[in-house]
Amino acid sequence: MSSEFINDVEGLLQDRVKPKAQMFMYTVTLLSAVGGFMSGYDTGAISGAMMFLRKYFELDYTWQKLVIGVTMATAWTFSLIAGYFADRLGRKPVIILSSFVFTVGAVLMGTAVDKGMFLGGRFVIGVALGLTSTTVPVYISEVSPPEFRGRLVTLNYCFLTGGQFVAGIIDGAFSNDETNGWRFMLGLAALPSFIQFFGFLMMPESPRWLMAQGKYQEALEVLKSVHGQTSHAKEEFDSIKANYVETEREMENTGSGPIILQVFRNPAVKRALTIGCLLHLTHHFVGSNTVTFYGASVIEMCGIRQSSSIVWLTAVIAVVNLCCSFPGLVLVEKIGRRPLTLFSLAGVSFSLGIMAVGFQLANVHSPQIQINDTSGSDTVCSSYSSCSQCVNNPYCGYCFLDLPSGPSNGSCLLTDLDKPDVSVTGQCNSSLLENPLIWSYHWCPSDYSWLILVGLILYLLCFSPGMGSMPWTVNSEIYPFWARSTSCATTTSVNWLSNIVVFMLFPSVAEILNKYGIFWLYMSVAVLAWIYFFLMLPETRGKRLEEVESLFAHPWWQDATTADEKKTVQYVHIRGINQATNVDDPDSGEES
Repeated sequence: MSSEFINDVEGLLQDRVKPKAQMFMYTVTLLSAVGGFMSGYDTGAISGAMMFLRKYFELDYTWQKLVIGVTMATAWTFSLIAGYFADRLGRKPVIILSSFVFTVGAVLMGTAVDKGMFLGGRFVIGVALGLTSTTVPVYISEVSPPEFRGRLVTLNYCFLTGGQFVAGIIDGAFSNDETNGWRFMLGLAALPSFIQFFGFLMMPESPRWLMAQGKYQEALEVLKSVHGQTSHAKEEFDSIKANYVETEREMENTGSGPIILQVFRNPAVKRALTIGCLLHLTHHFVGSNTVTFYGASVIEMCGIRQSSSIVWLTAVIAVVNLCCSFPGLVLVEKIGRRPLTLFSLAGVSFSLGIMAVGFQLANVHSPQIQINDTSGSDTVCSSYSSCSQCVNNPYCGYCFLDLPSGPSNGSCLLTDLDKPDVSVTGQCNSSLLENPLIWSYHWCPSDYSWLILVGLILYLLCFSPGMGSMPWTVNSEIYPFWARSTSCATTTSVNWLSNIVVFMLFPSVAEILNKYGIFWLYMSVAVLAWIYFFLMLPETRGKRLEEVESLFAHPWWQDATTADEKKTVQYVHIRGINQATNVDDPDSGEES
């Protein structure tokens, strides 16, 4: 019996260990993805709790924006420096730190006795979100085998939408307790972060970070745990080490300096960083937050207006978003990142067009103002002649009687931004409000609400599997190791910054462009983004992280649309052979 045959049999038997290794890999990923769950839960919980917080702490409009904005601003700041800590301390310690900080922030919010203490809790939560949103995708991508990497990083986004859904359920469950219900909504966020904190103490460090520290044997053991006791672990180890040694030599030749400057001096990495930043910008500037914001209003336009619907409508949108994110989990490894991104953007463009048409038709056929409130004759609200003109002004709302024949006795009334649930004067004032009267703020009753609803559902179906998750998935794998943390920190900060810009500018832009104008603008951005990514975005499916760098080493017209993978594989193979001849035996644990 030949030695080759014996080796083949041993390799086949070793491959049987894979199920155990996959269980370990999924355990690591699930504990990591709790970071995404925490981010989604906080977003959903604060939305549902805000109406109760406004009454309990007597928050005016400025404080309401501050409660939301301070978390985003802090997350943006700490996402910038998360890459530095991840490189210096390791990926695992940063994730442990972020879960501990999140737990502290959730406890502070849940036990807050005044609005200053509550704002402090929001600040602490922002620190945790900035650290975890940068580090978790990097960690998952560096631990995962190439054939599972996209699916596992995408799982982090599914956990984010899952967090929003669970927050909606929790908000609904405690919505009847107007005094202390918000404490449970926000304080329960400490449970998943507490689980992640203790669970991650037993998780391994990223094998690539260990390799960079010269801890070769530890890195090899982690790879064996992920792959099983097979030749795959050794093969990936050789590839990682060869790439790292070559990178060290290249960096010695190019000189030292801040990593971000070295990124801009490297054409391939700079090209990858540009694509990564634009993916995150597109994520927000095709209206993801705006569509969610209008989601509850669209359903109210369809006639669902129960007193408890405001909280539960958030859960409805969240569960649709959650269900729509799972196709991306399946398709990311079957059809690849590039097709999924392009198909998603095409569907988003079409659905935004449908919503724009729906809002424009609703604007043209908007109910007319029939009653002029004399007590508000000196306000701008009394000058409007239709509902669409009225609700486009954030200081006005439409009050009407909902009859089978259509809206009747409609009036445009002044509202207080601190208390937008009722009008300041007139028939929808809190002291005069009767059950038959409907107060609409941000929306108008319309026969075309079904068209907007179709566009909304189609948008969620198209956005969540692709543009919802692909910015995180692609960014976690397109940078070389030496630039990965810094580049991911940069692109994550772009994500948070674009979120802040949309949050701050949206009310002003909505007033200028009207609702249909905003959706036409978002559709234009989606079309331009589709053209750019069609030309510039390469496919990374099934490639090792050490191979992906070469995809950006060629001019865009050679590899983006033609996808000449044969040349790329040949290039990487030859480079790997050349590097491997200068690398010591990996099992020796000695640095070359």
